[in-house]
Parts: sequence; C-alpha cells; structure tokens
Amino acid sequence: MVRMIDPAPERNVLGEPLEPCGTDPVTGFHRDGTCACGDDDLGLHAVCAVVTEEFLAHQRTVGNDLTSPMPVYGFPGLHPGDRWCVVAARWLQAYHDGVAAPVVLASTSERALELIPLSVLREHAVDVPPDVSALL
Repeated sequence: MVRMIDPAPERNVLGEPLEPCGTDPVTGFHRDGTCACGDDDLGLHAVCAVVTEEFLAHQRTVGNDLTSPMPVYGFPGLHPGDRWCVVAARWLQAYHDGVAAPVVLASTSERALELIPLSVLREHAVDVPPDVSALL
C-alpha cells in the first residue's frame, strides 16, 4: 500500500505558517478562509486584503466587481472592512494606481511574492504582532 504524503502547508510572506484571512464572508480560492493557493489557483488569490471603498471602486473600474452578490457562487459581495484573498496581480494593479488595500501579512501566502516584493506589501501591512509591547 502506497501512503500519500500531504504537501507541506503553505507559508505566509514572513515565512511562518499561513494564518486564516477571513470567514465572514468565507474567502480563499478553496473557500476555506485562507489565502492558500496550492497548484490549482492560477490567478494567485494570495493577498489577504482588508478591502476599502477606494479599492472596491477601483476593482469595479478594471472589471472586477467585488461588491455585487453572486449567489450562484455563494458570494455575498464585499463591503469596506471585509477581509478577502485578492488576486496578487489585481492588488499590485491597485497599488500602482494608488489605491492598494491594507494587507494582513500573516495571512498572505508566500506565493504573492512571485509578483509583489515584500517591501511593497509591508508598506500596507496592518498586522498587529502577538506581543504589542514593541508598539508602546
């Protein structure tokens, strides 16, 4: 009997285990709440973004309407403040257009680094470290 070995869990852009991005609404290419891409996600839904009104409006103008519900896909439509696994190329496009959404680094797949430098993601990071004493 051949035993299948699970592939290593995906890591975030900081080299740590990938943390969940959002469950209300449930996000992720695999709709598991994480920005894990695996081999199937050719679009790289890798960036855990906290969407803003400006980001959502920008996405509409480039043909990526994230606000309209699509019940057939179980998609309720996004509102400012929702966390969503965004396609890396779309996030980078918004960055270049000056409307990048904030990013949760701990929940952003390392695969995002295939398109976006870590320094650019850090510019928009909104993570709160487990030990907040360094912020005081």
